[in-house]
Amino acid sequence: MSELSDDEADWALAVHGDGEAFGRVFDRHRDRVRRHSLRLVPDVGDAEDVVAVTFLEAWRKRDAVRFVNGSMLPWLLVTATNAARNLSRAHRRHRILLDRLPAPVPHPDHAEAFDDGPATAALLRLPAADQQVIALCVLHGYSEADAAAALGVAPGTVKSRLSRAKSRLARRLGENDGASTRTIRGETSHEY
Repeated sequence: MSELSDDEADWALAVHGDGEAFGRVFDRHRDRVRRHSLRLVPDVGDAEDVVAVTFLEAWRKRDAVRFVNGSMLPWLLVTATNAARNLSRAHRRHRILLDRLPAPVPHPDHAEAFDDGPATAALLRLPAADQQVIALCVLHGYSEADAAAALGVAPGTVKSRLSRAKSRLARRLGENDGASTRTIRGETSHEY
């Protein structure tokens, strides 16, 4: 009685649930199957898919795997060839289907018709420190104390920066559209 090859012994263990034995078979043959697959498909990603399908099929048909001189590699290469053919056929069918579809009609992007408005334009022209304090306190509603903690400054600094930033923003907005600006209870509003 002949001694079992590494493939035959590992495969017999794998069929009986030994995951490490399956891993040894995979590690032993994956590179050869991958190189073979790279010759059959145009893309590295597709070759990886072929390798995965090949070993999935080996597991799925584990009772039908044939060994040649104790090696499972020939069976894996034939299976990889069939998997590559199936993948190529699927790609070809997909391209044919896409070619049958009507050409897409280009639609203009409606967002391009609108800008961010004068307030955003004015805000973006302010210094970074002003943008930060307005973003935190006005746009996101954080308290001056929370904004101070986020910026790493004293709360009084945030209060004075915020006051100056609002004034600068109001002036910039006034420059944009000539709108009259008035202050109500410390808040700047615009009349159009």
